[in-house]
Amino acid sequence: MAAGAAGTTALNAVTYLDMVWRGRPASSTPEKTVETLSEKTGLPVPGDEERRGNRVSGLGPLMGLLTGVCVGAGYGALRGLGWRPSVPVAGLVTGVAAMAGSSAPMTLLGITDPREWSAADWASDVVPHLAYGLVTAGTYAATTS
Repeated sequence: MAAGAAGTTALNAVTYLDMVWRGRPASSTPEKTVETLSEKTGLPVPGDEERRGNRVSGLGPLMGLLTGVCVGAGYGALRGLGWRPSVPVAGLVTGVAAMAGSSAPMTLLGITDPREWSAADWASDVVPHLAYGLVTAGTYAATTS
C-alpha cells in the first residue's frame, strides 16, 4: 500500500508538471465520476451548493488516491504470491493496471471514451500512469530487499 501511495504521488507530480508545461487545465473527470456515482447510487453528496461542490472537488482526487493505494496493495499481493518480474516490467504492468483501474470505471459510467481521445489525451493519461507503475515497483523493491 505504501508503494502505491508513493506511485500516486509520482502520478500527481507528473500530471501537475504536464499542466504547467502545456498550460492545460485539470481534468474534470474525477469530479464527474463522483457526481455520476452519486446519481446512480442514490447516495447524495451532502451540503449546500458551495459545501457540496467543495466535497465533490475533494472526493475526486481521493478516489484516485484510493485507486493508487489499492493497485499498490494488489502489486504487493502478487509479489507475495511469487510474481517476480524486473522493476521495468513490473512498472509497466502496474502502470497499465492503475490506468485501467481509473479509466475503466469512468468509461463504463459514460464519462469518457478512450476511443475518442487525441494523442495528447493519451499522453496525458499514459505518461503519469507509467510513472506511477515505475515508482510503485521501485519503491516496493527498495523497501523489501
